[in-house]
Amino acid sequence: MRLFLPLKVQLKIVVLTFFLSMLSSCIAREKQTQTSPPSSQSTAEKQPSPSRTDTAAWSIILADPQDPSQESSAPPIGAPDSSPQAPGDSTPRPSGKPQPQGQSTPKSPVQQVAFSRTPYTVIDEAKQDQFNIKGEQLFSNSYLPNHQVDFNEADLLAVLINVQTYFQNHSQNDPTALREGILGTGGVTLQDIQGTLAFMINILEQDIALQRPTRLKDPNFINTHFQVVKWQPYNPQKPNQNQLRITKYAVFAHQGSRTKTAEFDTPIYQLKPEFAVDKFFKKYSKQDVLAGLYEPGGKEQGKVEPLAYLTRQGLEDALLQGTILIQFGDGSSAYFNVDRNNGIAYVRGQPQRDQKRYWYFKQVDAIKGYGPKIGAKIAVRPGVTFAGDVLNIGLGKIIMLEHDTGGTKQLNMGVLADTGGAFLPNLYQLDFLAGVFPSHAEFKQHITTLPAYANAYILIKKKNL
Repeated sequence: MRLFLPLKVQLKIVVLTFFLSMLSSCIAREKQTQTSPPSSQSTAEKQPSPSRTDTAAWSIILADPQDPSQESSAPPIGAPDSSPQAPGDSTPRPSGKPQPQGQSTPKSPVQQVAFSRTPYTVIDEAKQDQFNIKGEQLFSNSYLPNHQVDFNEADLLAVLINVQTYFQNHSQNDPTALREGILGTGGVTLQDIQGTLAFMINILEQDIALQRPTRLKDPNFINTHFQVVKWQPYNPQKPNQNQLRITKYAVFAHQGSRTKTAEFDTPIYQLKPEFAVDKFFKKYSKQDVLAGLYEPGGKEQGKVEPLAYLTRQGLEDALLQGTILIQFGDGSSAYFNVDRNNGIAYVRGQPQRDQKRYWYFKQVDAIKGYGPKIGAKIAVRPGVTFAGDVLNIGLGKIIMLEHDTGGTKQLNMGVLADTGGAFLPNLYQLDFLAGVFPSHAEFKQHITTLPAYANAYILIKKKNL
């Protein structure tokens, strides 16, 4: 017998049956998911997108710190330092506060000097080629050791400003000042040097105005903000020389006279402009001048003007040092600086009195350093000025010397702002302006406290700091 149910009841039974069937199917699928591996469906369809933390974790795993092929090449000297802290280096960067003596200095990332494979041609004072050298033979990446830094802040600031002013006002008419030197093969440009000068001037002006110790005396600050390049001397005559030779020069204060006397009988001369144009003075040596070339009855009488009279030794000091302070009998005094020379080269190793090179002078208002023309020479100060090879090392380089003082390591900072015939070319020596002295005895006593040899570093401002 067939049982007929109402239509509404039948519909409810059908819906309930369908619902129970779907529920049973879902339970079975859930059990299968828990006990079986995932299907071949793509991971991208099933997995959620990784978070930033997950991505970083994968990066750390995939970047093997021991794999040199994954290290990026360092930018050349003068390029921005895009990585303030090397990967894996947990050492904090210098904070500007000096570290206690003896503790290691946190190292700023050392940037590779990208020297060209093309050798640099070293030139002499006459701009003649002498020999070739590769930058890597002379310079290497380094960092400044954590020693006390010593210099007079006001004096360094004055010389930095004077060098900067020279670049701004006179370098376009001075091919020597435009030379980048051997560091140019590593990417160091004139803009880098001028940027270094500007940064240091700004730091010193700020620190002096705030009456606080300058940050330029903190090796940590220097390693953070400067690329430090160690200078390895190149001396073909002494191939084993491993430190720069540091000679010293001075301004000597000599008694003198405005007129010729029995004591002061040796003149220093100034060229008269109307006669200097034909460069007649290039024909004559120092010995010719001392033999009476310009004296009454001399062959070139009237073409020069005597500025002052000294002893014979006073003249030699003036010729050798470049600047002399003459104290006159009336109580007045004046500086005189070399202006032009006779074009005869200085001979290394020859006694000073036998040298044939001769200089003509002009009266100046300060000790003068580099400059082809007397009116544009850089005013320099003792203790922060080096004379050196401006042709091949380059004008305006910031030099840091490392040496022993009484058994303690010390650093001294100065500027390459002067030169001389003994330094063109010279890749193994600097001449330090020690001061103004009344006698050779006092000068010699003073320089006994100064180093004969030192490690030398050149500082170049990093562009991005």
